[in-house]
Amino acid sequence: MGEATLLPDRGTEILIPVCAVIGIAFALVQWLMVAKVRLSNGKDSAGGRSGYTEALIEEEEGVSDHSFVRKCAEIQSAISEGATSFLFTEYQYVGIFMVAFAILIFVFLGSVEGFSTKSQPCTYDSTRMCKPALATAAFSTLSFLLGAFTSVVSGFLGMKIATFANARTTLEARKGVGKAFIVAFRSGAVMGFLLAANGLLVLYIAINLFKLYYGSDWEGLFEAITGYGLGGSSMALFGRVGGGIYTKAADVGADLVGKVERNIPEDDPRNPAVIADNVGDNVGDIAGMGSDLFGSYAESSCAALVVASISSFGITHDLTAMLYPLLVSSVGILVCLLTTLFATDFFEVKAVEQIEPALKKQLIISTVLMTFGIAIVSWISLPSTFTIFNFGVQKEVKSWELFLCVAVGLWAGLIIGFVTEYYTSNAYSPVQDVADSCRTGAATNVIFGLALGYKSVIIPILAIAVSIFVSFSFAAMYGIAVAALGMLSTIATGLAIDAYGPISDNAGGIAEMAGMSHSIRERTDALDAAGNTTAAIGKGFAIGSAALVSLALFGAFVSRANISTVDVLTPKVFIGLLVGAMLPYWFSAMTMKSVGSAALKMVEEVRRQFNTIPGLMDGTAKPDYANCVKISTDASIKEMIPPGALVMLTPLIVGIFFGVETLSGVLAGALVSGVQIAISASNTGGAWDNAKKYIEAGASDHARALGPKGSAAHKAAVIGDTVGDLSRIHPGHH
Repeated sequence: MGEATLLPDRGTEILIPVCAVIGIAFALVQWLMVAKVRLSNGKDSAGGRSGYTEALIEEEEGVSDHSFVRKCAEIQSAISEGATSFLFTEYQYVGIFMVAFAILIFVFLGSVEGFSTKSQPCTYDSTRMCKPALATAAFSTLSFLLGAFTSVVSGFLGMKIATFANARTTLEARKGVGKAFIVAFRSGAVMGFLLAANGLLVLYIAINLFKLYYGSDWEGLFEAITGYGLGGSSMALFGRVGGGIYTKAADVGADLVGKVERNIPEDDPRNPAVIADNVGDNVGDIAGMGSDLFGSYAESSCAALVVASISSFGITHDLTAMLYPLLVSSVGILVCLLTTLFATDFFEVKAVEQIEPALKKQLIISTVLMTFGIAIVSWISLPSTFTIFNFGVQKEVKSWELFLCVAVGLWAGLIIGFVTEYYTSNAYSPVQDVADSCRTGAATNVIFGLALGYKSVIIPILAIAVSIFVSFSFAAMYGIAVAALGMLSTIATGLAIDAYGPISDNAGGIAEMAGMSHSIRERTDALDAAGNTTAAIGKGFAIGSAALVSLALFGAFVSRANISTVDVLTPKVFIGLLVGAMLPYWFSAMTMKSVGSAALKMVEEVRRQFNTIPGLMDGTAKPDYANCVKISTDASIKEMIPPGALVMLTPLIVGIFFGVETLSGVLAGALVSGVQIAISASNTGGAWDNAKKYIEAGASDHARALGPKGSAAHKAAVIGDTVGDLSRIHPGHH
């Protein structure tokens, strides 16, 4: 049993922090490369425009270059200020909630033994003594706050980088689509690597600090570490809901008045809601998404560690095997680093057609390389056979079986990514069919879009099902936790292509607002259409991994609560399942109504400005952007509390009043229906958006037949897109 692993413990202690630091360093290098694009017209303008001596592909006719750079810089700082002030406001509110929740955790966990400070027998091995419950309560609370803080930092840094890169992408688009793609992609990579490396480093440091107190009591140590995952994900919940309400309200408000009523193009500077719309992309799709993926990542790591601590790894105190989840993530950072170089340095994107394939290759390359990476890690860090705790018994597992668990999660992620791409990219028939249905008006567009979303659920669910079956039959709950980790092991690349979307969306908005020529707008539109698809792929990853993670946590909960089986036939459990399956619908109803009412306020404000500010339509007067930003901010802060409270309080209330069995039913039910709603809503929204882009771009005869902007079919497509914005906030959590 206690055979040594090939990688000594000292090696593990060096490898994990080194990989994390390499990830952070790589992110900084990419950031410096993005920063090379100058956003000022200072002394260097003589040597060459925007800091380079490169000639622009085309000179803007009759407009001096400086006015563009200056305009872009102005718009960028407006977006950055709006996003920063929103996040600060949001974090103040959420901070209060976090402190309250932390106190709650401390009281609940500490009260187990009446706040005693004496050592007590261990839960799973009563022959040994473990640290008191009070200590575990204190350390759990600490790791909860640590997780919440890391989640906030991840989201905030992502937003800062995105608002730093958006105008630079616009300026690079003057030199060609390839240059702009590289800037947007590099800045996405900055966010991806910072997040993956930070998440890993903070967790590793926390484990080592807690060890100073816990010593050989690993069971208590890793139980206390679970707070880290909870903190990360509860923070993510608010970030996602708050940011989501913000971005959709601004988007819907801007579209309804601007495009539908006033017939001005998207991102037109005369539209008062246009800055709020671009701020929304950053706080919703970047900060929200960052926190979200960090939450899943922290939860899956913690779930795996907790199960491992009561398996043979924890009992024999085998540090290297114990930290297997962290080693997988460390190798993931190195693999993603290599993968990123393929997009930025080895193959250059030259034309519009190459953008989507380049992003797709990122997924394939990272998955293939990571498969080898996992194989190597499993070979050097696991004993050839070991046992895994499985509902009260130790189950014997071989190291290659664990490798398969991680690999199946990894490949399931790739399959989900590809299916999502097929259903949301305008290069394939599903989106083109939706666009085609716009000929007969908005109703058919909505019907086709919904059908597409429901259909797109089939393969991802089968992929998740297969990975659950394989990983559970090999290594029980530990297998499922590491499968989720496998799906998230290439998180740096996943986030890079995900953050690329909102950055190029903003770049297009800035080009339109700065009044750049049509050809530049076409380039940013092409970048943006690919971005819609990658954003949907990122959401697919987040949803898939969240499903696996919640199952692993569900398993951890069930084994902690000493239930060995959950019997569906007992009425207690069955009513739990029914109620649980209803929760995501309730949650969606709340968020959709919130978006609707916030959008309504936004529409009224935009109409008011068009009607009362003289010269706004002629472009002689400037709209009041700040007011719209304020409306979105206030609405989303106010509206994010009820859905958040619903998710956080339901388990507590059900557990206290109806007992553990009903609660296990509720958790299972919510997991099952949440995944379906989340995948279908996300893909429907992405498809409607790209159907609209498909008609606007007019790249094929079919698209041109559907008409230019302003045709009946295009108007129907815009309505579909607006509906999609309303319904795209996901309940796929917890």
